[in-house]
Order: sequence, then C-alpha cells, then structure tokens
Amino acid sequence: MNTLLVIAKEPRPGRVKTRLTPPFTPEEAAGLAEASLTDTLHAVAATPATRRVLVLDGAPGPWLPPGFDVVAQCAGGLDERLAEAFAGCAGPALLIGMDTPQVTPDLLTVDFADCDAWFGPAEDGGFWALGLACPAPALLRGVPMSTPMTGAVQRERLVAAGLRVRDLPRLRDVDTAPDAHAVAALAPRGRFAARLARCPVAAETAAEPVSRPVGPR
Repeated sequence: MNTLLVIAKEPRPGRVKTRLTPPFTPEEAAGLAEASLTDTLHAVAATPATRRVLVLDGAPGPWLPPGFDVVAQCAGGLDERLAEAFAGCAGPALLIGMDTPQVTPDLLTVDFADCDAWFGPAEDGGFWALGLACPAPALLRGVPMSTPMTGAVQRERLVAAGLRVRDLPRLRDVDTAPDAHAVAALAPRGRFAARLARCPVAAETAAEPVSRPVGPR
C-alpha cells in the first residue's frame, strides 16, 4: 500500500455530528466525533503504508498522531473533495472517512495484486472505503453523494471503467445515537466507546430507532 487517506472534519461543536444533536449536546457530539476520528487515525497509523494523509476540513489538534501529512480539503461537494484527495496520490491509495471507529488495521491492509479497486460498502447505502490502484479523480466526480444509492452508483462507476473490484466488509457509520451504540458495541475497548459511556444521555438513546444519511464525511 502506498497511501492511506482519511477525509475528516475538525471535531468542533456545531460543525460535526450534527445529527447526534439532540439527544447529545453539540459539545458531546464533537467529543464523540473526536474519539471516532482518533480511533480511525490510530488504526491507520498501525497499518503498513508508505504515506498517511489526513485530508482535513479545519485545523489539526492534539488528537492527531505522528506520521501523518495534513492537507486541506478543497472547495466543492463531497465528490469533488474525494476526487481531489486521490489526485494527490502517485500510486495505490485507500481512502476512508472518520465515521467508522471500529475499523482495524487488518481491514485496511489491502493488496492490489489481483484487483484494480477496493470498495467498502456502508449499511446506509454509501461507502466507508474506496481504494484505487491507479488513482483517477474522474471516477468520483459527479457521483451523487448522501443518497441511498451513492454506494451502488460509485461501485458501478468503477465496474463501468473496466476495473476489477473487490469488496471489503460492510460497516456501519456513526450518524445517529443508535449508530453510536451499535458501533461502540463492536469496539468496546476503543476511545469512541469510552467517550460514549461518559455521555449522560447514553443509556437513554441506546434503543432509539435508526435513520441514517449516506457517504463518508
């Protein structure tokens, strides 16, 4: 693996995880976002790669582990920002978002020897990971984001380009309070689970119904 990319927002109250508010306060939602991002970054740091890049909307903080290059997200829609992230890569690259703190180095250790692309579907119809042996920004531009068909459209775009696609396991993004509880249960020893347990409303929201948006953030 040449490059591992994480696309993320700075975890500031009112700017991240707004669908957790309510039941969580903006400060609690930002704390959960920071924990999710930190778990994700540490999983990436433990994954073999030549280069690790945080593609960030905002400024880095003490949650950023060593060994990462930080580049600013470009302007435009999510498809443009994802495309631009790949544009800065010279060889094989895998991109993930900040919403899957249950991710592990094993999941991120992909081999392009017998494929051209890796695709990680999300339970909400989006995708949590996308890997390209030869990064081509045009494969992402124009894909409609934040819809129930985002993942299907993106994967079909890869197939239509003649790429050999392999699938990663389907994961659940953290967008709502029920998502948060479900994901924390999958990684109970992580920073995200610990931060959730400290939120006063955590027990009250554990069984609420789920309604999720789509796509890496």
